[in-house]
Parts: sequence; C-alpha cells; structure tokens
Amino acid sequence: MARKLVIVESPAKAKKIGEYLGTDYTVDASVGHIRDLPTPSELPVDMKKGPYGRFSVDVDNGFDAYYVVDADKKKKVAELKRLLKDSDELFLATDEDREGEAIAWHLQEVLKPKVPVRRMVFHEITKEAIQRAVHNTRDLDDRLVDAQETRRILDRLYGYEVSPVLWRKVRNKLSAGRVQSVATRMVVERERERMAFVAASYWDVEGQFQPESAGQAFAARLTAVDGSRVAVGRDFDDAGRIKDSGLAHLDQQRATALAEAVNASRGEVTSVQEKPYTRRPSAPFTTSTLQQEASRKLRLSSKNAMRVAQRLYENGYITYMRTDSTTLSESALTAARQQARDLYGAEYVPDSPRRYEKKSKNAQEAHEAIRPAGDRFRTPAQVAGELRGEEFALYELIWKRTVASQMADARGSTATVRLRVPVQETGFAREAEFSASGTVITFRGFLAAYEEGRDATRDAAGEDQTERRLPKLSEGVGLDVLRAEADGHTTSPPPRFTEATLVKAMEERGIGRPSTYAATVGTIQDRGYVGTRGTALVPTWLAFAVTQLLEQHFPRLVDYDFTASMEEGLDEIAAGNDQRAAWLSRFYFGDEATTAEGLRAMVDNLGEIDARAISTIPIGEGVVVRVGRYGPYVEQTVPEGVDPATGEVVDAEQEAKAGDTPRRASITDDVAPDEMTVDKARELLAQADDDGRVLGQDPKTGHDIVAKSGRYGPYVTEVLPQPEQPAGETKPKKKATGPKPRTASLFKDMDLASIDLETALRLLSLPRVVGVVTEKVTGEDGAETEKQVEITAQNGRYGPYLKKGTDSRSLQTEQQLFDITLEEAQQIYAEPKRRGRAAQPPLKELGTDPASGKPVVVKDGRFGPYVTDGETNATLRKDDDPSTISPERGYELLAEKRAKGPTTRKRAAKKTTKKATKKTAAKKSTAKKSTTKTAKKA
Repeated sequence: MARKLVIVESPAKAKKIGEYLGTDYTVDASVGHIRDLPTPSELPVDMKKGPYGRFSVDVDNGFDAYYVVDADKKKKVAELKRLLKDSDELFLATDEDREGEAIAWHLQEVLKPKVPVRRMVFHEITKEAIQRAVHNTRDLDDRLVDAQETRRILDRLYGYEVSPVLWRKVRNKLSAGRVQSVATRMVVERERERMAFVAASYWDVEGQFQPESAGQAFAARLTAVDGSRVAVGRDFDDAGRIKDSGLAHLDQQRATALAEAVNASRGEVTSVQEKPYTRRPSAPFTTSTLQQEASRKLRLSSKNAMRVAQRLYENGYITYMRTDSTTLSESALTAARQQARDLYGAEYVPDSPRRYEKKSKNAQEAHEAIRPAGDRFRTPAQVAGELRGEEFALYELIWKRTVASQMADARGSTATVRLRVPVQETGFAREAEFSASGTVITFRGFLAAYEEGRDATRDAAGEDQTERRLPKLSEGVGLDVLRAEADGHTTSPPPRFTEATLVKAMEERGIGRPSTYAATVGTIQDRGYVGTRGTALVPTWLAFAVTQLLEQHFPRLVDYDFTASMEEGLDEIAAGNDQRAAWLSRFYFGDEATTAEGLRAMVDNLGEIDARAISTIPIGEGVVVRVGRYGPYVEQTVPEGVDPATGEVVDAEQEAKAGDTPRRASITDDVAPDEMTVDKARELLAQADDDGRVLGQDPKTGHDIVAKSGRYGPYVTEVLPQPEQPAGETKPKKKATGPKPRTASLFKDMDLASIDLETALRLLSLPRVVGVVTEKVTGEDGAETEKQVEITAQNGRYGPYLKKGTDSRSLQTEQQLFDITLEEAQQIYAEPKRRGRAAQPPLKELGTDPASGKPVVVKDGRFGPYVTDGETNATLRKDDDPSTISPERGYELLAEKRAKGPTTRKRAAKKTTKKATKKTAAKKSTAKKSTTKTAKKA
C-alpha cells in the first residue's frame, strides 16, 4: 500500500493530525525551521573571504543567500530523509503564512524529494478540515517564500550593519533590529513625554442633590461658573498650562468657597436631555486584539498568550492564531448565530450576519479571524473537562468574543441633566452650573455574552456612567442640596505603554506583523532595553542611549512611516507586484529614482560620533545621566568654590580658577527615568558623597559603626582609625596592608533608614559560632580519634548557610543566622548530604506522559523550574508559570526536548577529547623538535 509522509512544524500538531489521517499516512514534525543563514564565523573556510563572507548573503549578485541546516536539526533532517525513502508522496503541511511557506520550501530544498510534493494547508485542526485539506492541495507559493526570504535578509543586513555601531559607541553585545529598534523608540518617546510633563492642579465641586419631592438622590459635578466652563484635566497641556484662557480655573480657595455657598443654597433643573444609546459588538479576534484582551483580562503577556493559543490551535480547539483578518467563514457565521440563538434567544441575534472590515493598516494574511474550531462550536462547558487553567480561560475568551460578534446591539438611553445653584455669597461668582449623566441599558444584546476590556486613559476627568440611573426630572424642578464638597485634582502624565497598548500602537502604525508582535515585545525586554513595573513597560537608560544614536545617525531607519513602508514592500513582494532582489537593492544600495539613501551609504557616511554625547541624557541645572560601561550614573559638574548642595559660591577666588569637579552616583534599577528629577539626582549625589550615618560606637573597640548605601545595596561597616603621617613626609604612604574594616550587608527585610547600632553589631559579628561538636576522625593507620569541630553560621553569595569543616548546608532564612541553636544545626547535619540545594517536593503533578507512560511533575532546579518524567527534563520557558502550567504544556515541552535529541554535553565531551588529543600531539611534537635540536647541538 502507498505510504504518504506529512511534515508539520510541531510534535503536538503531528500527533493530532496523525489521529485524523489514519495508517496510510506517516506524520512527523520538523520542529520549526530546519535551516537558516549562518553567522559569518560558521561559514566554510573557503567562503569567509568571498562574497558571502560578511552577511552569508551575496549582496552584489541578486542578494543570494547561503543557508545551512542548524546543528541541532541534522538528526531530525536525517530522520525525515529516512521516512521519505519509504514514502510515495510528500505532503508539506506547515502553516499557511509566509513563515510556514518558507519552512515548507526549506524542507523541499534539503530533502530533495523524488516523489510528488503537495502543499497541504488548513486553518484549523479538526477531522473534517484535515481530511478536506489532504484532498485539496496546491503548489508552493514562491511569492510568499520570496517575501519571507526578503524579510530574513533585510533583518540580517539591518542587524549586521547597525549593531556594530552600537557596540563601538554605546556598549558591546547590543543589537539593533528593523522592528525592535522602532518599538524601543516608541517606549522611550513616551517616557520622554513623562519626563517633560509638568503637573497642574485644578479643583472642582461635587454635589449630592435630591428633588424637593423627596425622590432619588443623585450626584452631579460642577461644570461652569457664570457661564464659563470649569477647567478639567484635558484642558491642560503637558507643560502644565491651561489651553484656553476663557475657562474658569479654580484653585482650592475658590472651590472651597463655592462648595460652602452651594451647601447654603438650593438648586433648580435647567434642562433634561435624553438620547437613545446603542453599542455594537467588537469584531472577532485578530492576533493583535487577542493579545490585548488576554493582557487586560487574563494578565497574560503577549508571548504567553501566543504560546497558549498555539497549543489550543494544535490540539484542534481554535483556528490559526496568527492573522489580522476579522472575517468569519459562512460556516462559522452560521455556528456563532445558532449558538447565540440557542443560549440567549432569537431576539439576541440580528436578522442578517455581521461582517467586519479589516481594521489593520496593512492586513496581509488570508486566514479567518481567530475563532473556535469546527463547523459547530464547543461551548466552554463542553471543553471544561479537557482544558485547564490558562488554556480554558483563553478558549472561553475566544468563544465569547466570536459568539458576541454575531449578536444584537446593546440598547438603552442616556440622560443628561443640567442644574444651576445661586452662589452670590462667594464674592466672585453669581451662579454655578452642575451636570450629571447616566445610561440605562434596556436590552443587553451582545453584552449578555461579552464586553471588551478597556485600557487606562490619560486622566480621570470623565467617568463611566454606564448603568447609572438618574431620577425622573423635568425643567424647573427644585432641588435640595444634601452635600457639596470641593475636590482637588492633579493632571497625570501620558500613561506608559503596556504590552497590550504597545501592540495596539504598533498595529495602528503598520509596524510589524501579527506573527512578530509577541517576539518583538519579548526581544526588547530580553535585550535590556525595557523593563516592567507591574504591567507598564519602562525603558532603561541604555534604551535612551541607543535610541539617541539611531535618531541622530540613522533617522530613516527608526522613522515610523519608513518602517511601515518596509512592511508594505514585503506585502507587494508577497502579492507578486515587486521583485525580491530589486526591493533589497533599493533598500541597501539606495533608490536612484527617489534619490533615497541606502543602508550601506548610511553606515559608510556616518562621520564622527561622539560616544560620550550619545550616552548623555540631560536632566537640568547641570545634572546629566550617563550610560557607562558598568551601568547608568548621574553626574553633576560643580565649579571649584561652589557648594555642590546649594549651588552657592563659597569661595569667589577659587571659583574664578579653571577646573570643575564632577560628582557621580550610580542609579539603581528601582529609579525609573521619569523619576530622575534634579532633586532626585541631588539626593543620590548626596548619598554618594555622604560618609554614611553613624549609628554609634562599638563598645568593644570604640570604632564608629556606619550605615551606608553602596553599589550592591545597603550595608554597615566600622571606621578604622587612619595611621598618623610621619613628621617631615609630604606625600601620603601607600595603602598599608593592615586590618580591614568589618563589613556586612543588610538582610533583605532590613531598612537602611531605621537600622540601629544593636542590629548592626549583630550583623558585623557574623560568622557566628553556633557551637562545637566532637567528630570521629580515622587516621591513615585505621585508628579512630576524636576532634573538636566548630559549626558556624555564615551569610554567603548564595544565601545563609552552616559550615562544619568543609561540609556546608543551606539555611532557609537569614534570621536563622542569629537564632539557630546547636541542636537544630546537628539535626540539619544528621540529614543525608544532598548535592546543591536541599531536595524539594514537586511543585506540581501533571499526570502521565502519553509518550513515555511515566508520571510528569514540575520541579524547581538549579537553573529554574522544569518538567520531568524521570528520564527527560525540559526547562520551563520564561512565561510558563509553574503553578498554573497545564499537563498538555508539560507534555509538549518534553516532546520538544526529545525531538531535539540528546543534550550537547556528549558533543562537548567529544570536542574536549579532540582538543585534548590535539594538545597532547602538539606537546609530543614540541618535545620531539626540542630533542632533535638538542641532538644537533650535541
């Protein structure tokens, strides 16, 4: 019987598809890409000086790329070739996007099949979809392959030309990238706005009113005084200035006077407006909107959201998760409408299906929106027994969004009431106007299934009045004032990006693609350009230096429109409207038609770059932040004769002389760039200048004990007396090799500002002798003798521990250093010696692995948490949470580890053996030459 080989990307996908295709098909996984551009150092020796030597791409001959099979994929390629020999047909079933098409092309190029090759594509992994796909194949799409290859070469040229400039002028081992550098710039620009922001204060009045007929009380806010609108947060610019001078800007005094006058008065309704309220459901998920909602509602990072979605797709629960299309197929529209009708009633479903236009600036993929798989959707209740944790939560989110997208509008009414209150007693105003709004939902429509999350807004001037009811009022109705209070506010700076809002901003600007958003956000964090504070993305000072260099010397490469135009260019290649080589030539060598400069000319004509200026960020008043080799620091240049703390001249004659004294202080990671004000800088500089806070004297030695803040954190130390300078000597002696001062770091739960002398002396007393024990020692003659051995408690680089001779045991807490008794220490030593840290129970049990049939558990290892079945260990990825990881995710990690084959230890051992053999041979050769020379001399 004819055998057919089907190749997909992942083992989990292969297993699921294999179940649907039957015994005539062999399904295996390539585990992603099998080959790529090598680094120039990995090129064959004869190619290193040729046209491929610089980029592994021949830029002078059509940008021809030289690819090699990855070292860890050679075993997999050999296995696929073996399977292909026994097959009559080859089905390349990788994802139907540029990346998937390129993987299929590389497989065909490497395997060199002599049997018919078919391109098999599908958007969901269900039995019907797979069986339909295997009978409706197509040829490889060379245009998609060209677009992906162009992107790969483009990124290689960009990175290899620009990154070395960063190495030379900012710091070694930095990287630049077509999308990552622009994303970093967006985060830096937002932080610059926050740094330049000047807060403004404003006041208003909130009142509680009740109709004279003793109806329902309601709250209203002051909106105008004598016809002039009261200024709120949105009326101030980032410099703290009011935009419209005609507005009434209330301070605390006037607002308080108004509140007192309102409390003593009565109000009257001046107008009541009621309007119908309608709200439409959001479109089904695209990659971008899924990442945004998963961040808002499930607190998943972009990378983790995509990882969970990948598992759902591969196991047949959702359609393909990398798409910027909002379209649903006819069968999906029918399924969503039928499910909404069954669950909520016919009145919740409109007469005709809803069809959504693509919102993406450069929509590219030919897939549907992300939705539950199949022609009939499974409800969350139906998959609850199969999915757990993050997988269930994400599936439920996708199901709700899809069903809600085909439901009726939410309907209701919005009422706005305006009222006036006489306030002549204030002395500066005659009448205050208040307003209140409320929305009543009379028909929930799609809200019965799903409501989209919202990002934080810039200021809280406006309130969400949804579902807020107001009493029935009419013009002229009198109102009693129950309460009126003045309320102060301060304008807020622009909010920092979160992963969700950064992805949204990138999509709106047309930067990047659905498949790259998560990787880009992850890359700028891994490279040290962006950190997190809660969910907010905070740029590091290193990001400021890198962005400054790129803006000043490569402005076109970090221009938002230019970056978006590159994406459009790749789309044109994918559509067959442009050629790969021609497009790359314009990018790299320049475009004569538009006189646009190419990348090579940008790098060749850089001119002089002042590395010091690039890494300097002005703060104000002569204070700057510099990005140094060992991290950021604040610097202030103070002329001689000037008090550095106050800036006052204390010695005019000294000030007149040339020479400035720079003061420097390291910046710790807990200080965000927008918090680095001149005052904060001076505080850090003062701490650096300070010799520390004297806690008192050690009663035993009489030495001062000082608490300080150092580069590696707070600590206490003793101040030793300085040796006296011998009479007649003008130059100080070299540093004597005398006793060193005792020093001890503060425990993690200690505070530098509140530490006292007693605690400091206890810290300085470490290591502490816990006690002395008697040990039996066997001599060389076999006789046993007894020996007294001290057990000490010490604080080391890896935490607190006990030491008895050469035997060390870890302690659980730093407090044990002071509290542990000899008996407790002996109990610890009575336990079996364990290598490394004490063995801990499993963090979580996942069940039985379907491949090995052995129980799988999550453990905490030396290099972090990992899953194991007793034979294979697989480290958890950055976004895998040990407490919530699903069994399927654990099995997937183990499958990927097995697919990669054995670890590199054996290969490393072979290399070591070869090196040792060569070394031995070299020594023998040297010895032989030496003997020959000696013999000749003799």
